[in-house]
Amino acid sequence: MSVSCGIVGLPNVGKSTLFSALTSAQAEVGNFPFCTIEPNVAQVEVPDERLQLLHERVKTQKVIPAVVRVVDIAGLIEGASEGEGMGNKFLGNIKECDAIMQVVRCFGGDRVVREDPVDPIADIEVIELELALADLETVKRNVERVAKKARLGDKDLQFQQATFEKAAGLLEEGKQLRRETWTDQERAALKPLFLMTMKPMLYVANVSDEDLDGSSELAQRVAARAAESGCEWLPICADMELELRGMDDDDRALFMEELGIAELGLERLIQATYKLLGLQTYFTAGEKEIRAWTIHQGDRAPMAAGVIHSDFEKHFIRAEVYSVDDLVAHGTEAEVKAAGKLRTEGRDYVMRESDVCHFLIGK
Repeated sequence: MSVSCGIVGLPNVGKSTLFSALTSAQAEVGNFPFCTIEPNVAQVEVPDERLQLLHERVKTQKVIPAVVRVVDIAGLIEGASEGEGMGNKFLGNIKECDAIMQVVRCFGGDRVVREDPVDPIADIEVIELELALADLETVKRNVERVAKKARLGDKDLQFQQATFEKAAGLLEEGKQLRRETWTDQERAALKPLFLMTMKPMLYVANVSDEDLDGSSELAQRVAARAAESGCEWLPICADMELELRGMDDDDRALFMEELGIAELGLERLIQATYKLLGLQTYFTAGEKEIRAWTIHQGDRAPMAAGVIHSDFEKHFIRAEVYSVDDLVAHGTEAEVKAAGKLRTEGRDYVMRESDVCHFLIGK
């Protein structure tokens, strides 16, 4: 399955620096508003040490990691929902993403152009208000669209109208829709509207190189806001991440050891994004390739097979399954089978993290 994350924030908070650090793609970085006009887009390979563990034990021609599509969206400003700062175009880019990474500045200094004092919570409130106002316009437009036929007695459209009106009322109160309780039917009605305030949010506190653990007062305010909002958050020093990305492997490892950095920001961001979206990974391993596949937690075996090809879900018969840990413990697939760790699972099997699968598909 395809996963897409949009990086958003006010102008000059470090979005493009973070994008360049995460993707090794050189986004334009400038110390002035609207340095980014068109969104920068990159496919980022998901770091996963389990692929190497599999490759050491299964002879194969190639190894293919999972990927996440990352979109660096230009800086939003107050009034974006009304078109300020090319806001309508930028908001449209956000609608296409599965999750939102909101970058906020959590460091002082004068090396970044900014008229107002550093205030990450005020920044968050500007962004979320603009998202809510844009969603409100979308919802009201769709209330008008369905109202006439709903009055004629169409039950489905009456339900849609009631759901849209509920969403409009919440947005008018300044609430983010992701924080509200929705039934499955209501979520299904809202899904085609691609509402931005329904999307999972990850707050990224862009900290200084003296605050890598995010213990500063500014970063902790972001942490408190995330907890209050039911969102995830991470402290990351975008400038340092970009510097680390430019080093060779040995220098990077030495520098990270000196600073006590266990892993790059990319790994932490991917982990947080997977948690945010309720995703997990399974693998296929054979002579042609070892490959990581992304699925939702709770997906059953036919749905997992369908990520490879839609026909696989339709014609699924069964799956042969073991775990990466089983292979590490026993050395080869043959030994895994001999140890009784290779299981045959049917259509009702709920996939587990680190499963390695061979699917039997009918015609």
